[in-house]
Amino acid sequence: MTDNIDIMDELDVQDMTVEGYDSDASDDETGQLYEHFRFEADPGMQPLRVDKYMCEKLPHSSRNRIQTAADAGFVHVNGRPVKSNFKVRPGDVVTLMLDRPRHDTSIVAEDLPINVVYEDDDLMVVNKKAGMVVHPGAGNFTGTLVNAIAWHMRNVESYDPNDPEVGLVHRIDKDTSGLLVVAKTPKAKTALGLQFFNKTTHRSYNAVVWGNLTEDEGRIEGNIARDPKDRLRMTVMPPESGIGKEAVTHWRVIERFGYVTLIECRLETGRTHQIRAHMKHIGHPLFGDERYGGMEILRGERSATYKAFIQNCFKICSRQALHARTLGFVHPSTHKQMDFTSELPADLAQLIDKWRAYLGGTTRDTFSNK
Repeated sequence: MTDNIDIMDELDVQDMTVEGYDSDASDDETGQLYEHFRFEADPGMQPLRVDKYMCEKLPHSSRNRIQTAADAGFVHVNGRPVKSNFKVRPGDVVTLMLDRPRHDTSIVAEDLPINVVYEDDDLMVVNKKAGMVVHPGAGNFTGTLVNAIAWHMRNVESYDPNDPEVGLVHRIDKDTSGLLVVAKTPKAKTALGLQFFNKTTHRSYNAVVWGNLTEDEGRIEGNIARDPKDRLRMTVMPPESGIGKEAVTHWRVIERFGYVTLIECRLETGRTHQIRAHMKHIGHPLFGDERYGGMEILRGERSATYKAFIQNCFKICSRQALHARTLGFVHPSTHKQMDFTSELPADLAQLIDKWRAYLGGTTRDTFSNK
């Protein structure tokens, strides 16, 4: 590994133009920090802000991302964390300290099963199963979708899994299932990336959320920012706060089950954990989403029978009930509209069926808007 990398790849917190990426296994619970880069300021240098100093030393990392690292407490000077406006002086020792050991992030092909729903010379569309990490990162350096794609493409000489100009165009979380598009050529990745950036792609998710939403559809607007109390979780800030990144989610009710609701979410933007954070923000966390409080009984009865029913539901779908169901984009070579739909995975379909059966034995008036 060389210094010519983006430190956010080391931090595993870069923003992607999607609902999110997995960070569930990214923390070191011990709180220990590990040195990744060390620089000693030249004796004759003039005082310089640490973010500018690190930009010079790590030219492939943007200043904004270095500032993010400093805000997270990962940039140290002489052994102590500093903010991005700290002035580096001659003789100072500047280090990047992360909460995981440095690791070789080269992608190795692995013979892992993947569901390829479409493929041509430019791209492929994959239906990812829940539980599979999309990209190697802390705690998950093997067994990822990217490793599986490398194996699938092992006989394509022009495809280098370690070349950032090809590969995944977007990501979804480890425990979110559904559709992803992979670019086989730099031209395809550039064209598809621009569509995501310009918000011209069509994507929808199905989710089961806690509670009986009062309206049939709605719009959630609120900046997505990392939660200062838990760096593995995102939180929602007011748009006018200037904190975080603009995020808009549109939702509509598909089916009501009283204490939970099946909804469709369409993303106007694509931020880390956007749907998960937005739904929690309006008081309707995703069913089974442990990180955002959805693994608790948030609505319903106090009876032992109901509690046993919910526990059975958690066993059926032991993850956040979220599926990337549709994906649409313009083909980078043919310029034709391409639209894909994936069926609900078995665990999510069984969860919905179980709630339908429960609702069949309960009057709708029982639920109101609890």
